[in-house]
Amino acid sequence: MATELPFEFFDCDNHYYEAVDAFTRYAEPEFRRRTVQWAEINGRQRLLVSGKVNRFIPNPTFDPVARPGAMDEYFRGRNPKSSDVRQLFGELEPVRPAYRDRDARLALMDEQGMRGTLLLPTLGVGIEQAMLHDLPALGSAFRSFNRWLDDDWGYAYQERIFAAPYITLSDVEGAVAELQRVLDRDARFVVMVAGPVMTREGLKSPADAYFDPFWQLVNDSGITVVYHSGMTYYNKYMTDWGESSELEAFKASASFMALSSPDPVHDTFASMIAHRLFTRFPRLRIAVIESGASWVLHLFAKLKKVYGQAPFRFPEDPRETIKRHVWVSPYYEDDLGELKRLIGVDRILMGSDFPHVEGLAEPASYIKDLENFQFTPQECERIMRHNGWELASRLA
Repeated sequence: MATELPFEFFDCDNHYYEAVDAFTRYAEPEFRRRTVQWAEINGRQRLLVSGKVNRFIPNPTFDPVARPGAMDEYFRGRNPKSSDVRQLFGELEPVRPAYRDRDARLALMDEQGMRGTLLLPTLGVGIEQAMLHDLPALGSAFRSFNRWLDDDWGYAYQERIFAAPYITLSDVEGAVAELQRVLDRDARFVVMVAGPVMTREGLKSPADAYFDPFWQLVNDSGITVVYHSGMTYYNKYMTDWGESSELEAFKASASFMALSSPDPVHDTFASMIAHRLFTRFPRLRIAVIESGASWVLHLFAKLKKVYGQAPFRFPEDPRETIKRHVWVSPYYEDDLGELKRLIGVDRILMGSDFPHVEGLAEPASYIKDLENFQFTPQECERIMRHNGWELASRLA
């Protein structure tokens, strides 16, 4: 039975499945062979990134694709039949129109009771790290991608679908120019992945003053920056432990990576606090999507200790800084009550991850997890409606 809510909700974690020409439709001729291409290999369509087969998504055509929520129970830590991932995916189906067509998506949102959504990449968050050796081509790839995104989805379509352009900071001048371009097209969000940033000068923290021109424009424009899970520089550390440096979605969930401790989101915000990014840019709003909430618990414990040891190093309690500038969309299986205690209801975002297999088949059912942690009806509406809408509006 469908979950009925007394309000229309805003889902901060919805996805499209990229069209096959998402990176190639607007490919810049001088970079065409150095960015993203398609090739038929042994009878299968394979994605080439910088001339190499990219395995981030097992089937990057997304046709056929698994049903939404097929692995819900698995990601709650339950697999009583000890099924392997292929079995858990279940029977695949043809890609649905709503996964690639914005008007079909609006019709589906109406059926779901979803008034608005933040729409995010599926394949797109797995491409940047494969191109770090060729930064000019990397910038070109995402300029092309963002133009496709504007074509097919729009950045603020009918004030209901807010598709986030992808920004790479690897070329700060290029990042500023691309940010200004998408701002001029009414973008409300931009998306990137966490971790250190490769530049022509080497690796840098995203909070390094080197990137201040980018953060200044974010600060002045009043948009929201989204950090979303994906392929990060930290995946390279797996080779130090004898693991493959290539992350293929879902295969890593049962491997050493799922048990290891390095967390690029944790470290990204630790660097922002240490380097006083929010002091320099007091209007920044950053949302963390599909990265869970356990990093908040660990970071707050460390911030409490460090602030107690050396309060003179900080302009204020750094936990208060995080609470003012950062919004978190937790996994539905996280300790939502503890997250509420740490950052408050106003900083928690509802995200269903629809239509991914690890998300919710029925986005509105997110309310059941909130209710299980004794959130009041008013708190549920705040999380599932108001917080997302506030981030979808630029600061004045």
